[in-house]
Amino acid sequence: MKMNKTLLSAAVAVGLLSTSGVTHAAGFQLAEYSATGLGRAYAGEAAMADGADAQWRNPAMLTYLEGTQVSVGAIYVDPNIDIEGTSGANTPANSEDFAHSAVIPNFYVSHKYSEKLAIGFAAGTNYGMETDLGKDFAGANHGNEASVISMELNLNAAYQVLENVSVGGGVRYVMAEGSIGATATSPAFGIVDAGDTLKYMEGDDTAWGWQVGTAWQINEKHRLGFAYKSEVNLTLEGYATGAGFNLFNPAKHDIKTNGSMDLTLPATAEIASFHQLTDKVAVHASINWTDWSSFEKLEANLSDRSNPELIKEENWEDNYRFAIGTTYQMTPKLALRSGIAYDTSAVSEEHRTATIPETDRTWLSIGAGYQWSEQLSLDAGFTYILAKDAKMHESDPAGADLFGGSFEGEVSGSIWLVGVQANYRF
Repeated sequence: MKMNKTLLSAAVAVGLLSTSGVTHAAGFQLAEYSATGLGRAYAGEAAMADGADAQWRNPAMLTYLEGTQVSVGAIYVDPNIDIEGTSGANTPANSEDFAHSAVIPNFYVSHKYSEKLAIGFAAGTNYGMETDLGKDFAGANHGNEASVISMELNLNAAYQVLENVSVGGGVRYVMAEGSIGATATSPAFGIVDAGDTLKYMEGDDTAWGWQVGTAWQINEKHRLGFAYKSEVNLTLEGYATGAGFNLFNPAKHDIKTNGSMDLTLPATAEIASFHQLTDKVAVHASINWTDWSSFEKLEANLSDRSNPELIKEENWEDNYRFAIGTTYQMTPKLALRSGIAYDTSAVSEEHRTATIPETDRTWLSIGAGYQWSEQLSLDAGFTYILAKDAKMHESDPAGADLFGGSFEGEVSGSIWLVGVQANYRF
């Protein structure tokens, strides 16, 4: 664990970790990989080749980039998320604006090695979330904090196998840490007081994954792209503590027990298209799929017992994202972008939780790109995400309910995103 913690601390130091209060694609998935794509709601990404960042969504697009290119940027996230509800005997359980602002940076390099072969390096993140409702939240017995923080490094290569077909692939090195916690909101059994930690667990791990992609240039004005990222299986090794792990042994309530928690970052796929309708107008679209059904439950594997300890049932579902965008080349140097997208929720009302208040989202985006010089271009994007109001019900009669009752509530909110990016061609 110490080695992994060192790696993650170094990642924080260079600002390549995502720590946001809520996530902006489905589940705890992050879509914000570039400011260029942000301005079109990430529509058509697997078929776009604006700069070195294109490899993040489809490594095959590296063959469309000439020379050596570098892209660096960041996206500022300002979420405004509220939860209103009741817990136990109609005790108000509310939390306003509990998600924190964050900055999500990225860095990409591409190099055209030969007429047909290109290579690239990328640093960013695909997954991240952090919620902290506080110990005063009346539904904290079902969970009051959760986080997944990750950093990812990619090495990619692409080859033009035919005049109009390219393929690409890469290896992904993922560093991640996670935590989850719950706190009693009422006394129980004479040995647990309100405010006591019921269950808390944290850990970290590193793992490998892979990605592949292909691009088909149908003709000069139309292109299709397809990309697939593998799932990444993590075993977050760390410790667990809390009364819930040793309920009738008060002496062990505050003891940290070594343990681990399995977490799967799901597989994803994207099919995208790009269409140059006129000399100035292009339209692009995407359909994305994420295998969230692999996220069924969180269990603690503790060193002092043979069977896993259930932390939380999740029972998520696969989700889809639909996006369409436009690019308008207003002048030879100025391009205007716009887009709209819809993310379907990865969880039903029955399984939605306050710690990950997952719901449907609608994206409204605008952006611009300016060719400052022959080598340097600058991009900016702005997005407003409207989260659909969604109800939730958490009940565990033989477990969490004993320490504060069941919880019923509704989540609502919105998110503002602002991104900037610089691209340089050598």
